[in-house]
Amino acid sequence: MVKTLANLFGAVFLLIGILGFIPDLAPHGMLVKTFQVNTALNLLHLFAGVAGLWCGLSSGLAAKVYFRFFAAIFGLAAMMGFFASHGLLLGRIINNRADTWLHLGFAVLFLLFGFAPTQEPAISQLI
Repeated sequence: MVKTLANLFGAVFLLIGILGFIPDLAPHGMLVKTFQVNTALNLLHLFAGVAGLWCGLSSGLAAKVYFRFFAAIFGLAAMMGFFASHGLLLGRIINNRADTWLHLGFAVLFLLFGFAPTQEPAISQLI
Protein backbone atom coordinates (compact mmCIF):
# COMPACT_ATOMS: atom_id res chain seq x y z
CA MET A 1 0.00 0.00 0.00
CA VAL A 2 2.78 2.46 0.92
CA LYS A 3 4.47 1.87 -2.45
CA THR A 4 1.20 2.64 -4.24
CA LEU A 5 0.78 5.84 -2.23
CA ALA A 6 4.34 6.91 -3.05
CA ASN A 7 3.64 6.35 -6.74
CA LEU A 8 0.37 8.27 -6.49
CA PHE A 9 1.92 11.26 -4.72
CA GLY A 10 4.93 11.09 -7.03
CA ALA A 11 2.66 11.38 -10.06
CA VAL A 12 0.68 14.21 -8.46
CA PHE A 13 3.80 16.22 -7.59
CA LEU A 14 5.23 15.61 -11.03
CA LEU A 15 2.01 16.93 -12.56
CA ILE A 16 1.94 19.96 -10.23
CA GLY A 17 5.56 20.74 -11.10
CA ILE A 18 4.82 20.61 -14.82
CA LEU A 19 1.60 22.63 -14.54
CA GLY A 20 3.43 25.37 -12.67
CA PHE A 21 5.60 26.00 -15.74
CA ILE A 22 2.60 26.48 -18.06
CA PRO A 23 1.76 30.21 -18.11
CA ASP A 24 -1.89 29.72 -19.08
CA LEU A 25 -2.46 27.42 -16.09
CA ALA A 26 -0.50 29.57 -13.63
CA PRO A 27 -1.18 33.16 -14.69
CA HIS A 28 0.82 35.69 -12.69
CA GLY A 29 2.42 32.81 -10.79
CA MET A 30 -0.88 31.65 -9.26
CA LEU A 31 -1.71 27.98 -9.80
CA VAL A 32 -5.46 27.35 -9.52
CA LYS A 33 -5.77 31.06 -8.62
CA THR A 34 -4.76 30.17 -5.05
CA PHE A 35 -1.23 28.82 -4.74
CA GLN A 36 1.79 30.92 -5.64
CA VAL A 37 4.40 29.13 -7.74
CA ASN A 38 7.78 30.04 -9.15
CA THR A 39 10.60 28.17 -10.83
CA ALA A 40 12.23 27.09 -7.56
CA LEU A 41 8.97 25.69 -6.19
CA ASN A 42 8.15 23.99 -9.49
CA LEU A 43 11.57 22.32 -9.45
CA LEU A 44 11.00 21.19 -5.87
CA HIS A 45 7.66 19.68 -6.92
CA LEU A 46 9.33 17.91 -9.85
CA PHE A 47 12.01 16.55 -7.50
CA ALA A 48 9.33 15.32 -5.05
CA GLY A 49 7.49 13.71 -7.96
CA VAL A 50 10.47 11.89 -9.40
CA ALA A 51 11.57 10.78 -5.92
CA GLY A 52 8.07 9.49 -5.14
CA LEU A 53 7.89 7.46 -8.32
CA TRP A 54 11.41 6.12 -7.88
CA CYS A 55 10.84 5.13 -4.25
CA GLY A 56 7.38 3.74 -4.97
CA LEU A 57 8.80 1.51 -7.67
CA SER A 58 11.74 0.43 -5.51
CA SER A 59 10.54 -1.01 -2.21
CA GLY A 60 8.29 -0.50 0.79
CA LEU A 61 11.25 0.74 2.80
CA ALA A 62 12.16 3.30 0.12
CA ALA A 63 8.54 4.51 0.03
CA LYS A 64 8.52 4.94 3.82
CA VAL A 65 11.80 6.88 3.67
CA TYR A 66 10.29 9.06 0.93
CA PHE A 67 7.31 9.95 3.10
CA ARG A 68 9.46 10.58 6.18
CA PHE A 69 11.93 12.77 4.27
CA PHE A 70 9.27 14.86 2.57
CA ALA A 71 7.25 15.12 5.78
CA ALA A 72 10.29 16.89 7.23
CA ILE A 73 10.74 19.07 4.13
CA PHE A 74 7.08 20.09 3.94
CA GLY A 75 6.95 20.55 7.71
CA LEU A 76 9.92 22.92 7.59
CA ALA A 77 8.38 24.78 4.65
CA ALA A 78 5.13 25.16 6.58
CA MET A 79 6.87 26.41 9.72
CA MET A 80 8.90 28.93 7.72
CA GLY A 81 5.74 29.91 5.87
CA PHE A 82 3.94 30.81 9.09
CA PHE A 83 6.71 33.31 9.85
CA ALA A 84 6.96 34.62 6.26
CA SER A 85 3.31 34.49 5.23
CA HIS A 86 3.89 36.32 1.94
CA GLY A 87 7.26 36.25 0.34
CA LEU A 88 10.17 33.97 -0.23
CA LEU A 89 11.35 30.99 1.78
CA LEU A 90 15.13 30.64 1.85
CA GLY A 91 15.28 33.56 -0.57
CA ARG A 92 14.06 31.46 -3.50
CA ILE A 93 10.78 29.59 -2.94
CA ILE A 94 7.62 31.68 -3.28
CA ASN A 95 5.03 31.28 -0.53
CA ASN A 96 1.62 32.51 0.52
CA ARG A 97 -0.78 31.48 3.29
CA ALA A 98 -2.53 28.85 1.13
CA ASP A 99 0.85 27.26 0.33
CA THR A 100 1.73 27.19 4.02
CA TRP A 101 -1.43 25.36 5.03
CA LEU A 102 -1.11 22.93 2.13
CA HIS A 103 2.49 22.16 3.09
CA LEU A 104 1.40 21.57 6.69
CA GLY A 105 -1.30 19.18 5.48
CA PHE A 106 1.20 17.26 3.37
CA ALA A 107 3.63 17.09 6.30
CA VAL A 108 1.01 15.55 8.60
CA LEU A 109 -0.24 13.15 5.94
CA PHE A 110 3.29 12.10 5.00
CA LEU A 111 4.17 11.50 8.67
CA LEU A 112 1.19 9.16 8.92
CA PHE A 113 2.21 7.28 5.78
CA GLY A 114 5.88 7.20 6.72
CA PHE A 115 5.40 5.80 10.22
CA ALA A 116 2.25 3.70 9.82
CA PRO A 117 2.75 -0.05 10.25
CA THR A 118 2.47 -2.05 7.04
CA GLN A 119 2.10 -5.67 6.05
CA GLU A 120 4.45 -5.21 3.09
CA PRO A 121 8.01 -6.46 3.26
CA ALA A 122 10.57 -3.68 3.55
CA ILE A 123 12.47 -5.02 0.53
CA SER A 124 10.87 -6.74 -2.45
CA GLN A 125 11.81 -10.37 -2.99
CA LEU A 126 13.43 -11.10 -6.34
CA ILE A 127 12.39 -14.28 -8.09
